[in-house]
Amino acid sequence: MAKKSGGRLVSSAGLVNYYDSEDRRAVHIKPEYVMAVAAVVGVIIFFMNTFY
Repeated sequence: MAKKSGGRLVSSAGLVNYYDSEDRRAVHIKPEYVMAVAAVVGVIIFFMNTFY
């Protein structure tokens, strides 16, 4: 039988490495802002479908 390599999942396709790194230069957006923008866009689309 082949030896299993320890430590990392082969099927993760590098996502483990991506999410483990904390880069201070990256843009950080709070989840609340994302939900608020999604809700506003949803309301705008709803009203546009209703009145046009």
